[in-house]
Amino acid sequence: MADPTTIPNVAALADLVGRELGPTDWIEVSQQQIDAFAHATGDRQWIHCDVERAQRESPFESTIAHGYLTVALTPVLLPKLLLIENCETVINAGIERLRLSTPVLSGSRIRMSANIKNARKVPRGGIRATISVRFEVEGSEKPACLGDLTYVYFPAET
Repeated sequence: MADPTTIPNVAALADLVGRELGPTDWIEVSQQQIDAFAHATGDRQWIHCDVERAQRESPFESTIAHGYLTVALTPVLLPKLLLIENCETVINAGIERLRLSTPVLSGSRIRMSANIKNARKVPRGGIRATISVRFEVEGSEKPACLGDLTYVYFPAET
């Protein structure tokens, strides 16, 4: 993977609108991560956590990651695509659109690419950006997840 796109400040996000970023390197989604996510969220459905039952009864013959676990990997992967210097605070402002198209089986590898869909100024020198993300599963033709995520970036105080 190439180095992340690096910009000097929050305001420069506007210059990236329409630009494709990525993809990242592949990362494995382990059963340990799936179990930890289940513990954190209370979503302990057997299709996520019961390896033996999933092998017997699931159409996937494996446990699968929670869809929201896939989305939750954005803070891990986005900095591998985009580095904003002189940025002090990033606030997750929501999800505008989300599709979970293909399951992420335990032990499979995923990667993410992104596109800055729009960026507009907000008070305190901030930028509100909508970022389209795409999570791919290695070996799958369909993406695991497509979504438009909104973040608000604030510059460091000087």
